[in-house]
Amino acid sequence: MFRTLLTLLRSMTAVLLTAAAALTLAPTAHASPAPSVQAPDPSAPGSFPVAYTDLTVSAAGRSYSARVWYPGTTAGADAPVATGAHPGLAFGHGFFQAITQYEGLLKHYASWGVITVVPKSQGGLFPSHSAFADDLNAGLTWLTAQNGTSGSRFADRVDTTRYAVSGHSMGGGAALLAASRNPAVKSVTTLAAAETNPSAVAASAALGMPVQYVGGSADSIAGVADNQRKMYDAKPSRTQLRVITGGFHCGFEDSSGFGCDSGTITRAAQQKLTYGVTTSWLLYTLGIDTSLYDQVWGSAAQNLAGVVYSAKP
Repeated sequence: MFRTLLTLLRSMTAVLLTAAAALTLAPTAHASPAPSVQAPDPSAPGSFPVAYTDLTVSAAGRSYSARVWYPGTTAGADAPVATGAHPGLAFGHGFFQAITQYEGLLKHYASWGVITVVPKSQGGLFPSHSAFADDLNAGLTWLTAQNGTSGSRFADRVDTTRYAVSGHSMGGGAALLAASRNPAVKSVTTLAAAETNPSAVAASAALGMPVQYVGGSADSIAGVADNQRKMYDAKPSRTQLRVITGGFHCGFEDSSGFGCDSGTITRAAQQKLTYGVTTSWLLYTLGIDTSLYDQVWGSAAQNLAGVVYSAKP
């Protein structure tokens, strides 16, 4: 009986070993992990048709002419707004610069679903930086009011929980002032932000939301060392400084006018880099596309060709 039991045990062991070997050698295609989601390329145009409207913004005791760029159902003037609730952005122009100088950038943001209010105010030789900051915030207040106004083009089309401010040069400094005064602002991105009066450097130190400073290494008007670097150094964590190698002050605009500088990079190359780093920043920090983490804080951001990266995540 003992021998019979021993023989049975040996037979069972052989069967188990054979089965284990079969499982080890069997094809495992059915167990392959699901493919990872491919992050979009924010330097390329988004999927929305680009629309715009010219109007008067009246809110928070302020009134000014403005253009609003937004995602439309079709492209062109006064088209209906695309279905859904879209984030809002207020953008400030540079000193003595027409808002048409930024049309390429603002159309790009609209193609990615961002509604952008662009004040035409403070365009003279003696602008008030403080008033410009208030104008930017009034643009966001106006969007909130329009979202709740029956019959408005923007009724139920604005995500009032996702607001940001931005701007170039003087407008970038004013955006920092605006963010320091407005708890509704959840993100900031600036282009060649210039020191202002009141101080944009001091305002940066008080900001709690994520802030991005983008500059050009060849900027001879609002250079990185005396402007964006000081703002970045003053800002606590959740901030980054992205310096475009060879980038110039007017390279953030669609064309150069009197008194503009030049760099060692083409305008087209600088703008493509600008579109990519600022669009990915807005979409990620406003919680719209979390797949863009790598392009904002990760290795893709740190190793982007032509852009020097500094960050305090």
